[in-house]
Amino acid sequence: MTTPAPFAGLRAVVTGGASGIGLAVARLLHAQGAAVAVLDLNPDAVPGAFTALRADVSDDASVRTAVGEAATALGGIDVLVNNAGIGAAGTVEDNPDEQWHAVLDVNVLGVVRTTRAALPHLRRSAHAAVVNVCSIAATAGLPQRALYSASKGAVLSLTLAMAADHVREGVRVNCVNPGTVDTPWVARLLDAADDPAAERAALRARQPTGRLVSAEEVAAAVAYLASPAAASVTGTSLAVDGGMAGLRLRQATT
Repeated sequence: MTTPAPFAGLRAVVTGGASGIGLAVARLLHAQGAAVAVLDLNPDAVPGAFTALRADVSDDASVRTAVGEAATALGGIDVLVNNAGIGAAGTVEDNPDEQWHAVLDVNVLGVVRTTRAALPHLRRSAHAAVVNVCSIAATAGLPQRALYSASKGAVLSLTLAMAADHVREGVRVNCVNPGTVDTPWVARLLDAADDPAAERAALRARQPTGRLVSAEEVAAAVAYLASPAAASVTGTSLAVDGGMAGLRLRQATT
């Protein structure tokens, strides 16, 4: 007996889906039966299995156009995954105002713009779910991540507020909080370090599992929160961080 695909007949939009976590999410949702549209600054890099559309989440007109085109191509929208984001390193002294505006514009207002554009379509869905990709930085103090942490803290609070606002419209809103994920973005950060090998070892060591999280592991959490199996789950943040947020292990002795 064949088990039905959990996303059969559902339509999903994933932002920032050309690589990393976004691409892993798009691939998994598609494998589980969803029709998927990927919104990205570089749609030419998106594999052919998806509807690829150019969108700049820092520009409202671009987002509205892309979401409208996605809804037309898919025949509606049931799932929105807000994954697009950018990073920043430094303390509160290090990042100029322009960088603060740019990161908050993408990481926070990008979620606002895409969700705002998708809500009219989501309200018409019998199974409407929004999943925001947040971060361990929203719940744990990380060094040299003041701006990034502030943006992800806002995403966590925004997730809760959106869940409260739209639950009676039948729209569930949740987020995932990944730890350090082995993605091309993290690889670029490591390459820029004075000692990339030592930096990678340090990132592995701070997660109790002793390794980086994979993009596929984050995608599995996103898929659960977006799926009908999570029909009673809203206003929740799901940590996928190798135990970093909740565990306090004793230092290993030799």
